[in-house]
Amino acid sequence: MPLSMYQSSIPLFIKTLTSLKSVLEKGAAHAQAKKIDETVLLQSRLYPDMLPLTAQVQIAADMARGCVDRLTGNEPASWDDNEKTFAELIARLDRTIAYLKSVNEKQLDGAETRSVTRKLRGQPKTFTGVNYLQQFVLPNLFFHATTTYAILRHSGVELGKLDFLGPLD
Repeated sequence: MPLSMYQSSIPLFIKTLTSLKSVLEKGAAHAQAKKIDETVLLQSRLYPDMLPLTAQVQIAADMARGCVDRLTGNEPASWDDNEKTFAELIARLDRTIAYLKSVNEKQLDGAETRSVTRKLRGQPKTFTGVNYLQQFVLPNLFFHATTTYAILRHSGVELGKLDFLGPLD
């Protein structure tokens, strides 16, 4: 039996965002233990032209949530990007994970052929649902989760590969 769109997305989104939450919790603990103003870590970036850690987390959450909305034929609701603390970013991930857990498998039935159009570099790009998930959302989700991990690791937070991967079932 082939993997469904639900199986290819929701469990992976939840696992990735749960691991990202753990990475942020370690970042918050590191800031507190080392007496570092958490804003320093939250505004850190790997290079001046890259987005700061806060934006990386916001985009990762939005990728997963927006994907599900689009694959179920809905326009994603806009969430304010106003998180300024680790606790607020963790709350955003919790809210996203709760939303993902509320989706049932039937809602994504047939989503692999749904047409999804997004503006990329100002130009409309139309995907099939499966191509949108595999070629756009998953790479973006992993990019922003990895960048968050890398910013914190570069800032001295003790993280390892299993922190990124999360529990292996």
